[in-house]
Amino acid sequence: QVQLVESGGGLVQAGGSLRLSCVASGRTSETYAMGWYRQAPGKQRELVAAITSGGSTNYAGSVKGRFTISRDNAKKSVYLQMNSLNPEDTAVYYCAADPLVLSSTRRVPYWGQGTQVTVSS
Repeated sequence: QVQLVESGGGLVQAGGSLRLSCVASGRTSETYAMGWYRQAPGKQRELVAAITSGGSTNYAGSVKGRFTISRDNAKKSVYLQMNSLNPEDTAVYYCAADPLVLSSTRRVPYWGQGTQVTVSS
């Protein structure tokens, strides 16, 4: 079993920045793919950004150039730096992990509890 705990959400004005953090524990491995999904009210959960154990990254088109995902394998952590936030980024953000890969079509086996990000206009 893998446990994921997020932190760093909050309320920010449009144009501002936030940094989300996620720490993994349990039967996790530095070889796991890790990433961030988000779910806005009334919408489906969507993949925001993912990073492989080797550091390859993948971003949703709506956040490309504004968000940066990174990881620290020694700390079993993944981060999401979010810049130039706008109200459309308002959602619950979930940390996710998979032994192989994270994608928008693949079932995610491990989820964090989620952290709220609210961007005011």
